[in-house]
Amino acid sequence: MPVTDPDCLFCKIVAGEIPSTIVDSDERTVAFMDINPGTRGHALVVPRNHSRDLLEIDPEDLAAVAVAGQRLAGRAKEALGADGVNLLNSCGEVAWQTVFHFHLHVIPRYADDTVRLPWIPTPGDLDEIQVAGEQLKEQA
Repeated sequence: MPVTDPDCLFCKIVAGEIPSTIVDSDERTVAFMDINPGTRGHALVVPRNHSRDLLEIDPEDLAAVAVAGQRLAGRAKEALGADGVNLLNSCGEVAWQTVFHFHLHVIPRYADDTVRLPWIPTPGDLDEIQVAGEQLKEQA
């Protein structure tokens, strides 16, 4: 049974207590669409076990998140036509971490996008997030 924090938003998503568009999962990780996306197809990969940040995550969970991020990055290029992909982790509030459950941003990049990191998180179009999520799932 995963280690969880009852007050953690991402633990609640992993447990299915909060709706999300899950695009990938395995025994150690869950990937879901970011509702405040930087670009089309922006997803998050989290470990099933709660870890506050990069400094606390179990090395095996970190490796599993990295592999899942790589898998999702490949799908973003294939399914969404991304020209590149940023993998981003923020560790600590001053480094833009806002949810304190380790997570890896998988941000598809397009030649014509105007996003500069860090992006300003703003709510995305939920229908478009759902469509991009379905496209990412289809490549599984």
